[in-house]
Amino acid sequence: MQNTHYLKPLLEPLSVAVIGASEKEGAIGQVIFRNILNGGYKGRLWAVNPKYAQVLGQPCLASLEQIGTKIDLAIVTTAPRTIPQLIEQCGKIGIRYVTIVTNPSGAGSQTAERRIREAARNHGVRILGPKSVGLLRPSLSLNATFTETQPLVGELALVTQSGAMCAAVLDWATMNRIGVSSVVALGNTQDVDFGEVLDYLVYDEQTRYILLHVEKVGNARRFLSGLRSAARVKPVILFKSSDQVVSGLSEAGAPETASLDDAVFDAAVRRAGAIRVSGISQLFHAARALAAGFRPRGKRLAVISNGTGPAAMAADSARAFGVPMAGLSDDTVVALRRVLASDWKGVNPVDLGGDATPERYLQSIEAVRMDEGVDAVLVILSPLAMAQPSVVARGIAAMGGSQRVPLCCCFMGGDLIVEARKILEDAGVPIFRTPETVIELFHNISQYYDNQKLLLQTPSPDQGAGGAAGNNGRLLMDTLLGEHRRIPSGVEVRSLLRSYGLGVKPAMLAHSAKEAMFLAEQVGLPVDMRIDFHDQDVGCASLSGRSNLNSLESVRLAYQDILEMAAETLSGLTVDGIAIEASRIRPHARKLTLGVFRDPVFGPVISFGAGGEQMEVFQDRAVALPPLNRFLARKLIESTRVSRTLGEFRQLPPVDEAALEDALLSLSNMVCDLPWVRELSIDPLIVDENGVTVGAARMVIDHTLGTGKARYAHMAIHPYPAYLERTWPMRDGQAVTVRPIRPEDAALTLDFFKRLSPESRYFRFMENLRELPPSLVNRFTQVDYDREMALIALVAKDGVEQQVGSVRYTLTADGESVEFALVVDDHWQRSGLGRRLMGALIDCAREKSYRTMVGDVLADNQKMLRLMSSLGFAFLPHPDSQEIKRVVRQLSD
Repeated sequence: MQNTHYLKPLLEPLSVAVIGASEKEGAIGQVIFRNILNGGYKGRLWAVNPKYAQVLGQPCLASLEQIGTKIDLAIVTTAPRTIPQLIEQCGKIGIRYVTIVTNPSGAGSQTAERRIREAARNHGVRILGPKSVGLLRPSLSLNATFTETQPLVGELALVTQSGAMCAAVLDWATMNRIGVSSVVALGNTQDVDFGEVLDYLVYDEQTRYILLHVEKVGNARRFLSGLRSAARVKPVILFKSSDQVVSGLSEAGAPETASLDDAVFDAAVRRAGAIRVSGISQLFHAARALAAGFRPRGKRLAVISNGTGPAAMAADSARAFGVPMAGLSDDTVVALRRVLASDWKGVNPVDLGGDATPERYLQSIEAVRMDEGVDAVLVILSPLAMAQPSVVARGIAAMGGSQRVPLCCCFMGGDLIVEARKILEDAGVPIFRTPETVIELFHNISQYYDNQKLLLQTPSPDQGAGGAAGNNGRLLMDTLLGEHRRIPSGVEVRSLLRSYGLGVKPAMLAHSAKEAMFLAEQVGLPVDMRIDFHDQDVGCASLSGRSNLNSLESVRLAYQDILEMAAETLSGLTVDGIAIEASRIRPHARKLTLGVFRDPVFGPVISFGAGGEQMEVFQDRAVALPPLNRFLARKLIESTRVSRTLGEFRQLPPVDEAALEDALLSLSNMVCDLPWVRELSIDPLIVDENGVTVGAARMVIDHTLGTGKARYAHMAIHPYPAYLERTWPMRDGQAVTVRPIRPEDAALTLDFFKRLSPESRYFRFMENLRELPPSLVNRFTQVDYDREMALIALVAKDGVEQQVGSVRYTLTADGESVEFALVVDDHWQRSGLGRRLMGALIDCAREKSYRTMVGDVLADNQKMLRLMSSLGFAFLPHPDSQEIKRVVRQLSD
């Protein structure tokens, strides 16, 4: 079991060499070396610069080779042209981590960065930077940055790409007496990036909260993987610079809007269970609130105020942000009536009146905090004559954490509330100046709970009514790819959609007016007619047609009209024919739109919104990253304004929402299955009480996507690998079900752990672990299927599912090897289950093309050692302990 993260030497170095340390005032090498010295760094420090014998009174060496002992981290502050050679030197003497502060800019910068990357790759060196302002680890008294701030020790970690943002947040945190656990400035992220640092922070016991400032995302899968991993166990607050949004190009060549790209990024962050804030000030406010322990359990807010104006401001802001005002229980209303004026209306916000005294304030707060329907309380105070702000503040401070509902305060004014603000700040109560700021903060932090529900979803690519019936769809797509088709015809697109379970009415192609009449009679009047093109990018809106034709004469005339219109407006295009299908006119129908597009960073994205003429009315479109399950599909629908029309609406009956969710799930299945789909538009998607029908549909295929890549490599979020589920008949006749673990398996995992003998627990965890802490339960059951795998073995006992085995691997630092762990129920040992689980895990690792599987086994765990030997593992000495054996197996044939 790996307890030390591989980035620890980089982010918690016990020995540091500053290359380019300088006596020159203001030089980067001088500032960083001085900061490390003045901070009282607890590790060993060396200055390296051939120009000096001493730097700031410390010995200075001419080269790295002269150090003669192990160095965890080298910090490079020299000119860009020197860096590749310095990296080579680091690799030769065993320095594996380098922070590059220098910025290769101007002419030749791309060449310089390429040479740096090549040198690092060739010599096994990991890079933080270039253009990193450095890193801080206050618990080590390490300030290896060129900022002047000496931060306090705390529980807040900051990861940023911007040096200016790093300096600003540190200065603000110190001014507000908020300590930090770790600060990492990524710079240009040529190597170490957000994903790896977030993964390190998951295991960092000194970090409880994480702040991210993002300018751009390089590897979307790695970014989301790290973000999801961190957000499972620690609140993550993220701010993205809006002017840095990547703009892609649509298939038609028009630039996608920044707002759409931003919506995709927002959807990714929500799916990862993190909190996104809208600006730097909210990042600061959220940090302060989290540091003060403000974590509401839900979204229902109660407001207490001594003025109707501020209370109305809070209520208006809550309405704008979608924050529900809590309804007060009968008991709370009764309690409040004892202290409030007789004309109080018994509603939230609670108006204490302009003559509110400290006693009235505190009694009202106590009453509201006891209400089970309230998740947080906002106390607003204006410094009116009777209020006595300092007395109220002392009373709130004295409440502390004695009640279940957290408090935040908005004391409005200037000099009259200075003392009160200080009292609350000293007590750790979040205090702000305007109601709007507090409401936005509450919205951001309470959103955490909704996003955590999204994080727990593990959809498989076989959801909905269509299930796993994608084999026909893959065959159809293979046919189109074999013909090098880019724009399938309307009939071909609809056939693909039907193969994945979307509701598509059969269409027949007519090539003459006479044939159109015969086909219309065969389909059954009334019919719809539309032109069908072959390999032509004309868009859904241009597929000219006629609807609800209820006579053969009208069909004959419509055929000629459609062709003449096409000749005038779409000249030069190849017409396959006129498609004829049963009329889609339905009196209760709502027209929607479904789509797929490729985001330049996050890959396939599913869009949903109003369609047809309603698109202009609602002008809204929501997006989500696949894969979807029913919960996520419902959330996507509910996030649009058009969703309000899907229930009973203006004498229309409610639509079949289950069928609409099935349509989204079918589309998600197709996206998972067919990486070659660059663009898809279904407009309209017709839905009513009887189900869902596809109207016009258009698709763009890209032959370069998905070629030679692993399964689901085109997606930012790896689906639940349902294809790995299997049932094994065992020697004793029992059937064992083996499948990848899911978040909802937490209870099974806890029960399995409790049934293990002390010896089995010790062999698995290499310590006497009596209870499985929640953090480990989350870590074991909430798996990123892209870089790790966990299979559990289940049997039915007295009609109840019971776990009897578990095997897993996690990706190691080199990105080419995986580390495994295996444990089997004591009663199932020697049954062959462990061998079969290891075989299944090895198959999973091979499918991902990993080269090596490694594991650590206690030397006295003879049963495991015998199993490993029989499976072809080699035994190697462990680098840290003679009591542990390292077992290794090559996975390539």
